[in-house]
Amino acid sequence: MDVSLQFFDYHLWANSLVFNHIKALPSEIHHQEVQSVFPTLYDTLFHMYKIDYVWLRALKGESFDQIIKDVHLLKEKDPEKRVEALEVNYIQLGEMYKEFIKQLKDVHTTITIFHPSYGGCTTSYVELIQHVANHGTYHRGNVTAILRQLGHQGKPTDYVSYLFEIKG
Repeated sequence: MDVSLQFFDYHLWANSLVFNHIKALPSEIHHQEVQSVFPTLYDTLFHMYKIDYVWLRALKGESFDQIIKDVHLLKEKDPEKRVEALEVNYIQLGEMYKEFIKQLKDVHTTITIFHPSYGGCTTSYVELIQHVANHGTYHRGNVTAILRQLGHQGKPTDYVSYLFEIKG
């Protein structure tokens, strides 16, 4: 398996650990506000989901104008903002990524995307997939910081933890 694709598998694995850990904690902390990059655990997780959603659609060649219009509809999927429902959506999105990756003939094929803020960029599918995983790593750190502010421990989601689990 290409290391970048393995890194995406790690991304899904780590997200699963985070969701399971958060669901095992008191549910009132899901929306408890703190001083952080995002005000709540739910908001952080929803941001991660939203960005993964955006990049899958961009990888499929859809325009950012349309993606941005549709991204506002994601909140309507669960107006109650339940972590459990967000996890289900995240799992489904992960399956869509896997299906998309499977149908690619060569993950190193280049594509050109046009982002409304950044402009045009020619890069490979695998680099953008790696970006998605890297973005998740960054925000899982935010989740741990929020958990600590709320008096709870985080869950170790370093890449090496994943390696020990799959290769150990």
